[in-house]
Amino acid sequence: MSNNVYEIKESSIADPGPLGLACFALTTFCLSMVNAGLVDKSATIVVIALALVYGGATQILAGMWEFKKNNVFGATAFSSYGAFWIALGTFDLLATLKLVTVPAQGVWLFLLAWTIFTFYMWIASFRTTKALSVVFTLLLLTFILLTIGAAGNAAIHTWGGYTGILTAIVAWYTSAAGVINTVSGRTVCPVGPCNK
Repeated sequence: MSNNVYEIKESSIADPGPLGLACFALTTFCLSMVNAGLVDKSATIVVIALALVYGGATQILAGMWEFKKNNVFGATAFSSYGAFWIALGTFDLLATLKLVTVPAQGVWLFLLAWTIFTFYMWIASFRTTKALSVVFTLLLLTFILLTIGAAGNAAIHTWGGYTGILTAIVAWYTSAAGVINTVSGRTVCPVGPCNK
């Protein structure tokens, strides 16, 4: 036993992946319901609250815990998409309060930049599980459709909403698999093998 009272003991932490995916899925689902036109735009205030707290701040925490677990993919994804939600929630809140006007070209640029980021995360997802690869495939398609929609095509924007709903469902499944499989001590919800 060491006499050094300042010795830092290595500790293990639970897998933050299911939490990060749950944050992402729930917030994506609510926004996508609005984008698809299945819920009135007045529900955007709910999306703003989720974007700032659950999809944003809590997902960033999951990303920080992924750094602790030495998972560069999870750390980059959760921290980045958490920041995405905080940014989106902030400018939606300011627009809702009529403090700023968000130009259509600004929304288009925002979505285009996130499409580019999602593209290389999609490529990296091929080295993760099958379920996570499906999440990123659908997310990339969602961003492409929303970016085109932001250029003035309302029908494509609506399709982006529907694709976002599918993305959220698969992300929820992947999150649920992480929780259920862990507490069960066996694979109950398969996610497919890692592609190393």
